[in-house]
Amino acid sequence: MKKRKSLGQHFLRDDNMAYDIAASITSVHPYTYVVEVGPGEGRLTRHLLDLYSRQLYVIELDERFAHHLVTVFPALSERIIQQDFLQWTPDEVMGDHPFVLIGNFPYYISTEILFRALSMRSRIPQIVGMFQKEVADRIAAPPGNKQYGVTSVLLTAFYEAEVLFDIPPHLFDPPPKVTSAVLRLTRLAEPRIKSDYPDFRRVVKMAFNQRRKTLRNALKAMTTTERPVPAQWAGLRAEALSVEDFDALTEYFTA
Repeated sequence: MKKRKSLGQHFLRDDNMAYDIAASITSVHPYTYVVEVGPGEGRLTRHLLDLYSRQLYVIELDERFAHHLVTVFPALSERIIQQDFLQWTPDEVMGDHPFVLIGNFPYYISTEILFRALSMRSRIPQIVGMFQKEVADRIAAPPGNKQYGVTSVLLTAFYEAEVLFDIPPHLFDPPPKVTSAVLRLTRLAEPRIKSDYPDFRRVVKMAFNQRRKTLRNALKAMTTTERPVPAQWAGLRAEALSVEDFDALTEYFTA
């Protein structure tokens, strides 16, 4: 079937690599489901079905591939959901059970998928996804790195990020113009933040919105004469602060 550019369809055609991605999940137990987003032709699905059998659900937006999957994997037919993951509500099919999220995520919405997952973080102990390499590297970047940014801080406030391996363009159909990478996000036993997440997110986004400026200027809208940016951070740029620093800064401004 012809791939739809509008849906970012670049399908992995290397079976060994597909198995390696499926085997990268480490957080499944008997009461945890596995949800694959964007299975397409089902190369990754085949290995997930072998490994997780009746725990597996797949979400496919393209009706052509949803029908194809029913034909290829009849045992999975009742667990193929034709829907946009960004609109999907897990309670409808799996109650309040947790689930691992996995997939060859379309590049153009990969960050949206992560933020949607972040909104359901209490349900998702692990995420294994294929991303554009620069996106995966940005998420896993440490403080002080030029790639470190909003997604790095917000995701690693709750998850440990690991870039597992790269995948070259020629292993896809059609080949993308960029190298891909598989990223694993494993939820922390305890979050790295104590502040309210909406407040934390607002401070982080404001700080990075003008990342070339020092925090004294980038956070000017939040400061008053009586409550300026604390001296230990005022002369720094956002990329210099750790998750814990942003947490402390958020608590300072919301106290």
